[in-house]
Amino acid sequence: MAIQFHNNSENREISDINVTPFVDVSLVLLIIFMVAAPLLTQVVRVSLPKTAKTEQPAAQHLAILSVNARGEPQLDDQAVAIDALESVLKALQERDPAINVQLQVDRNTIFDAVAKVMACAQRAGITRLSFVTLEK
Repeated sequence: MAIQFHNNSENREISDINVTPFVDVSLVLLIIFMVAAPLLTQVVRVSLPKTAKTEQPAAQHLAILSVNARGEPQLDDQAVAIDALESVLKALQERDPAINVQLQVDRNTIFDAVAKVMACAQRAGITRLSFVTLEK
């Protein structure tokens, strides 16, 4: 019994998909992404301070300085212009050198307004400035 081979390959269509080029390209892309991924992440490691709950200062030595969402400062619920804030805080500091100023800032306030208020407090000689936050 003899085996007969028929050479019909010229007339038949090839129905197999050649996946070798696909695998080659996939492996090259995988290597590129593995090398490039660590370069894309930029991490700045910061050691944040730990805080504990503190007691609220005595009421006779307390002033509440707040900044609303529009960046307008208020001192003890009285609107104060940013230009006059330094002189008002300086007068407050001279009247009571042990004054504690609590800074309350709206969540939507831009940092520029907060930085200006803090700079005014520093130039006025306020040494006790605390930030008021909400507990989660």
